[in-house]
Amino acid sequence: MASEALLSVRDLRIAFDGVEAVRGLSFDVRPREALAIVGESGAGKSLTARALLGMLPRGATTSGTISPDLSAHRGRRISLVPQDALSALSPVHPVGDQLAAAVRSVAGVSRKEARARAVAALDRVGIPDAARRARAYPHEYSGGMRQRAVIAMATINEPDIVVADEPTTALDEERRDQVLRLLAEQRAAVDAALVLVTHDMDVVQGHADRVLVMYAGRLTELGPADEVLARPRAPYTAGLLASLPQHAPPGRRLPALRGTPPVPGALPPGCAFAPRCPLAAEACHTAEPEPRQAAGRLVACHRWEELPHPATELFLKERQPV
Repeated sequence: MASEALLSVRDLRIAFDGVEAVRGLSFDVRPREALAIVGESGAGKSLTARALLGMLPRGATTSGTISPDLSAHRGRRISLVPQDALSALSPVHPVGDQLAAAVRSVAGVSRKEARARAVAALDRVGIPDAARRARAYPHEYSGGMRQRAVIAMATINEPDIVVADEPTTALDEERRDQVLRLLAEQRAAVDAALVLVTHDMDVVQGHADRVLVMYAGRLTELGPADEVLARPRAPYTAGLLASLPQHAPPGRRLPALRGTPPVPGALPPGCAFAPRCPLAAEACHTAEPEPRQAAGRLVACHRWEELPHPATELFLKERQPV
């Protein structure tokens, strides 16, 4: 319910030169939950996350509401774990100094106290010999240690919401799981909600309470993560799940969604996913579906009731043997 929301987004629209990249998106972030925003590249996931932080690129225009507006409290009530940990840290200042500066930017504490908090934060994320490592520069950290340091920076001021924008991109499975566990531990330690932006449905399993699936700038499906993964109600969600290796039958090629997402400003009529959807009917090509309550979640699909179970079969049955 909206009254329980920590943050409410209503009819969010983000445009560049009059072309909408996010189109009428609405959702809530609840206290202490992990909300995953999932979709292919170009779906509008990162733009949505950066709108929450007030960090949209120059030239973007917005409408709709984000309530409360936390952009003026960035670093204190809402914070960011960026995709690239190396570029997120200044190469010319010790890591501990950068964390201490983050503390002093929102709290009127002495340099000594800020330094002590920085060392404690590095220790909390598992940096060995934190007091010594706080004096080191980013290039003296391994990639994994830099990732831990940016998570420490994002949580050092105990924000209400941590936004993690593709934090596991280009990581192998072991490192990915380590980062996700660390994020879970740190948000629990500071009692924060997490907005996790990812293109990888595997990340949702066991690491999110709810999942928001986006396509062409709009909500496709939103509901409890376990239920969406077990029985998707939108064909696009089913297609993403079918593309996971564990869903490929033995002796079959790894499934993949046919075609590519449409370009903003050149959307097809009707449902934007219709040209790629094996379930598309005439209505799907003429009228864009609005999100509606369906089976305990929000779904934007004309034919959600006709989706088979398991829905991944829609995509798997067309795969030919290797």
